[in-house]
Amino acid sequence: MKLHFFLDNHVDAILDEWDTFAQTLSPAADSMTLLALRDHAKEILRAIALDIQTSQSAAEQRKKSLGHSPGDHPERSAASLHGSLRQASAFTLLQLSAEYRALRASVLRLWLPHVSTMSADTVAEITRFNESIDQALAESIVTFSAQAERTKDLFLAILGHDLRAPIATMSMAGEILTRSDVTVEAANMVGARVRRSALVMSVMIEDLLGYTGTQLRSGIPVTLSQTSIEAACNSAIANASAVHPGTEYRLNTEGELHGEFDHVRLHQLFTNLLVNAAQYGEKGKPVTINARRQGQSIVVETINYGAVIPEEAKMSIFKPLVQLDEGTEEDRRPRTSLGLGLFIAREIAEAHGGSITVTSNANDGTNFRVVLPLKVELRT
Repeated sequence: MKLHFFLDNHVDAILDEWDTFAQTLSPAADSMTLLALRDHAKEILRAIALDIQTSQSAAEQRKKSLGHSPGDHPERSAASLHGSLRQASAFTLLQLSAEYRALRASVLRLWLPHVSTMSADTVAEITRFNESIDQALAESIVTFSAQAERTKDLFLAILGHDLRAPIATMSMAGEILTRSDVTVEAANMVGARVRRSALVMSVMIEDLLGYTGTQLRSGIPVTLSQTSIEAACNSAIANASAVHPGTEYRLNTEGELHGEFDHVRLHQLFTNLLVNAAQYGEKGKPVTINARRQGQSIVVETINYGAVIPEEAKMSIFKPLVQLDEGTEEDRRPRTSLGLGLFIAREIAEAHGGSITVTSNANDGTNFRVVLPLKVELRT
């Protein structure tokens, strides 16, 4: 059976193998639907089948071997789109390459039993198939790398923008405090602004360090000790209140809230959620924190009222470098988010063997729900 004919008529069996392999690529594929995992796989296979049966000159073969696509718009190919979407879904370049390696092996393993004799035409088909797979991989890598570079540039732009305001506040405070006629009342007011600006930058730095740690290691490390969830929530409220003094925080507790957790990491998790709630919540409305024992877990909910998070954004907000629109230009509440806060919060929850989910609607508000099992099974 000709290889291009096999690809056209056995696409479902090949895609089943693609799905099975893609689902092993943790953590990137853990929360993806089957449709998202398949992505542009069918279109990639059809493009490969078409390429195999298309006549090719020696010059075209050499051009392809150098990584130059024979198409008019390689940036629009299925493989190119696949590379861009895999980068947006937090796959690594190694995982992207592994997908193509598995695809190559799966196709040959499924097809060869249909080959009666290993003729010169069969060898030529295998050669063309390998060329096509390599070309598709090259197109995916190009768009994957370009998307990663754009993400890095965006991150640096956000960092520069969000650090400018607190630095300007501290610079202005320095000028005021050097004056000889500064009153005690004015000095106290300036001091409060400096402290708030320093806390804003501290939140950013903690998120940066946490994000860097996830890139260098397999997740955020935790050190367990006897910890009070109520105490962790109160310390987080103190931090968030200093950053957003105009926001009221209400803590409600129920049941026994002690367990073996990392207090420092939970403080960071809850601070990120509370600062996020104040930043996106409706001005003048309180942020509510409900902490309770539920079976063999402790559940902590952070609820605010503001713009409803769109359904399609509920998964992406936990990815690094993602920010939602905050609304009007008149809203001057301090920005502390580099698009890392919710990502770090999720990493800390998962490092404790727990989870974090979000629901959002106009009636009940936006609710970030953290579940922390009392018996922590640390991930390795």
